[in-house]
Amino acid sequence: MEVQETRVQTDRVLTIPNILSMARLVGVPLFLWLILRPEFGGPKSDGWALLVLMLSGVSDYLDGKLARRWNQISSLGRLLDPAADRLYILSTLVGLTWREILPIWLTAVLLARELVLLVMVGILRRHGYPPPQVNFLGKAATFNLMYAFPLLLLSDGSGWINTLAAIFGWAFAGWGTTLYWWAGILYVVQVRRLVRADSTAD
Repeated sequence: MEVQETRVQTDRVLTIPNILSMARLVGVPLFLWLILRPEFGGPKSDGWALLVLMLSGVSDYLDGKLARRWNQISSLGRLLDPAADRLYILSTLVGLTWREILPIWLTAVLLARELVLLVMVGILRRHGYPPPQVNFLGKAATFNLMYAFPLLLLSDGSGWINTLAAIFGWAFAGWGTTLYWWAGILYVVQVRRLVRADSTAD
């Protein structure tokens, strides 16, 4: 009976954690529009963009916590959560690089990691494996970057608050980028072991 109930909960789509993840996905184009408005002659909306980012960070924390607490971990949630993380990182990279708040080299480093992971997913699919699950390092990297980006956006000014935001923002960006690549390397090692195991079995 318990196994059956767990299966029902696992297969559900409209759970609170999944709704939170869907809301995060809806916020991606909204955030990108808000951050790029000044580049197209509109008013500066960094405050609203920061609010969207902060709400995204809160929902990112809540969806995983609630899914585990309420036994609502679902296959859809396992796809939505990392997809929302990556889309927020991508949209923030585009917006902050366009605004010249982030240097192009940092954007290239983070995007290169995404490209490596995309190649790994392709290799796994070729061998009949699903995409790798998000590990602790990957989550920690995302949290650091999610702290870094709002602070770097806030640093776009000349006051003492902007200076403090720049210091802490770059610290989180450094930690996040390091952890992001570390998690990526672990994915590569995991894929290599699976592929090697398949070759040995053949």
